[in-house]
Amino acid sequence: MIAVQQWTGREAKALRAALRMSTRAFAEHLGVALRTVAKWEGLGAETRPRPDSQAILDTALARAGAEAQHRFERFLRPDETTGRPADYETWTDDIERAVVSISRQDFPFATALLNRWLSRHDPHALDDKGRYLHGRSLVLLGDLQRDQGAILGPLSARHSYLKARSLFGELDIPRRVAQIDLSLAVVQEMSGHLEASAHAYEQLAADERLSPRDRARARLWVGTALSKKGNHEYATGVMTGASRQFEDLGEPEDWSVAHQKLALAHRGAGDLPQALHCIEIARNTGTVDSPMQRVRQDTAYGHILLSDAATRNHGLSVLDQAAQLARQHGLSHQLRSIEGIRGGQRE
Repeated sequence: MIAVQQWTGREAKALRAALRMSTRAFAEHLGVALRTVAKWEGLGAETRPRPDSQAILDTALARAGAEAQHRFERFLRPDETTGRPADYETWTDDIERAVVSISRQDFPFATALLNRWLSRHDPHALDDKGRYLHGRSLVLLGDLQRDQGAILGPLSARHSYLKARSLFGELDIPRRVAQIDLSLAVVQEMSGHLEASAHAYEQLAADERLSPRDRARARLWVGTALSKKGNHEYATGVMTGASRQFEDLGEPEDWSVAHQKLALAHRGAGDLPQALHCIEIARNTGTVDSPMQRVRQDTAYGHILLSDAATRNHGLSVLDQAAQLARQHGLSHQLRSIEGIRGGQRE
């Protein structure tokens, strides 16, 4: 096993990659704060964890399986021609930058970062690390295509997800495969296949390959699909259960999103006071202020306000603001949803 004389952020990041963990899972595995792992990875070789963290990382490496230790050593091995680690480190950095760009709906920059690597490599000519990075890049490309509303066709979220699923299947990483199955179910729902997506969500809500947080999300999305089919009462029960799971897991942002979706289900059931109560909770407790989330919240809020003649004009104004933001950031699926709500009011 390779010995680490002095841990820096670079070695910590290599260990996380070797263990095939997300930053959140790695922080939980080590028993440190998520922001601590983010700091290590953000500063790379420029930061050195504290002595107690050095010992924690030593222990994590010693307890890693033989395959993970081999991957860790390979990630840190210098390239024979340059004397530096292979360009996988740069690829990993670009993936992290793409994650941030997608969260801010900066789709052109994220697309450029991902295509820089996807167009450069044939995944089947890469080693396991390279194929893993290729799969991660495909998933992120699928995420941004989905956010832009490109869900069908050869340049679509579904196509990117399916290619990534094949790679992670070959690498035998069941957690990643299950996460992609969850994303594919979202694409099904967005395509209008509500019964099929609800069935897929129900199966994934009990799938042990997924984390408790992802299983709670699947349960929440069962409710969204059912609500869109008009089964509002059952949907509110399912969503309420999911919101309790998010509370138990300490996931405030998911808890806030659950109340946003609950608000729409209550609106569908004709319970406007409860709908307004839930949407106010969502609007006041959300911790992520991304354009996508603002558009979703304002769309839900406007939809509820339109249901009462006394607040209809205010609802139209809120939807106008949401539509303007959606256009600004290329959120075509959200824009179609807003136009559909407006169209329903004109009928």
